[in-house]
Amino acid sequence: MSGGGAAFSRAGALALVAVGIALFLAMLALIAAGEDFGSDPGDGQAHAASPGLNGYAGLVRLVEAQGYDVERSRSPRGLGTTGLLVITPPAFADPEAIDEILQDRTFTGPTLVIMPKWRAMPPPPQLPPAVREKFKRGWVLLGRALAAPWAEDLPKAYRFDHRVHPKPVWPPEEPATPLAPGRWRGMDLSGALPAAQTLFAAPAAAHEVLIRDDGGRALAFAVNPGAGIDEDNPAYPVIFLAESDLANNFGLADPARAAAAIALVERLADEGDITEVTFDLTLNGFGASENLLTLAFRPPFLAATLSLLGALLIVGWRAFRRFGPPTAAAPDIAFGKRQLILNGASLIVRARRFKLLRRPYAALVARRLAERLGLARPDAQAIDAALARRLPTEEPFTRRAARLLAADKPADILAAARGLDDLATKLQPGQTSA
Repeated sequence: MSGGGAAFSRAGALALVAVGIALFLAMLALIAAGEDFGSDPGDGQAHAASPGLNGYAGLVRLVEAQGYDVERSRSPRGLGTTGLLVITPPAFADPEAIDEILQDRTFTGPTLVIMPKWRAMPPPPQLPPAVREKFKRGWVLLGRALAAPWAEDLPKAYRFDHRVHPKPVWPPEEPATPLAPGRWRGMDLSGALPAAQTLFAAPAAAHEVLIRDDGGRALAFAVNPGAGIDEDNPAYPVIFLAESDLANNFGLADPARAAAAIALVERLADEGDITEVTFDLTLNGFGASENLLTLAFRPPFLAATLSLLGALLIVGWRAFRRFGPPTAAAPDIAFGKRQLILNGASLIVRARRFKLLRRPYAALVARRLAERLGLARPDAQAIDAALARRLPTEEPFTRRAARLLAADKPADILAAARGLDDLATKLQPGQTSA
């Protein structure tokens, strides 16, 4: 395989890194910000993400159009908002869970509780194809109206009876003449209800009725659970909307009913000068636990995340700016005596064990001198005698070797070794003797 340039150019590598970062950030955005991503609004439930007749997606858009900051929360963290909280518990919700939410919000923020009403279902498969094609995703069919039994199990401050008018009979039977929808009045507004079946509340005497039907039955009432507890820190009110047709998608088709729904929201928001409205989805089974990805983009962890991203950008920038031209990579294992000597010398330099070289180098030079002087053995005295005859003006070998063996510092060891090497160099063939 012949050598060549890099597998990717600088621009190509930069493009790969940029695309990878973009995909990673997109994944974080979908996980952290997309509360409705992947959800199915067509489950037939009455919640803030449902576009069906019994859902409250229209109320969310209506409240948002009034200038409020609206959030649909899938996390229990949203239940602790200091703004207005709107909860839509199902018909068979846990009264203890609702009580815990209301108790925790006594001095945190106001709450609007919209009671369930309709038994809804998706379009059945036996519908004619022409009719089924008219149904959009999330649409439902409304069945009979059902009261919520958990209202009777709430604490005394909130407890009431949730009832259906007219009272259902068993077995169900169709009336001789269809019942006409009733009317409602309250909050300086009035209008007609969308269906003949009405859900109302039988509240306690301490509850303030806000909206009634034409029979005087309470359709919405307010509760002040903290009355008399702390005058310096008054509790936030709670409003129960017993007749959900005043706020669901079915009821918001009428401008008067839409105005009544906004009037309830504004009554709770104005008392606390509130601009944020949170619609809870956890009670409807859409709760999601916190994860590290979502927490990384929320204070106080957001600062650490931004610092990490900045550090990654700096590292990436330096990776594309070399410190000089690229050098050719050397082989992992070089061959030859020269490379072996260089590797051994590098090892000694790294270990800083120069003293180990003194005696072996003196013996090496002694053998070299004996060979060049024609001696049978590298005897120090014999070398001195032979050197005195060949180079009478030079310092004897034994004195130079002693200087090498006595040296401690690397510079002294190197100087003494050069003295021995100079002596061997002068005995090379072709050198003139004194």
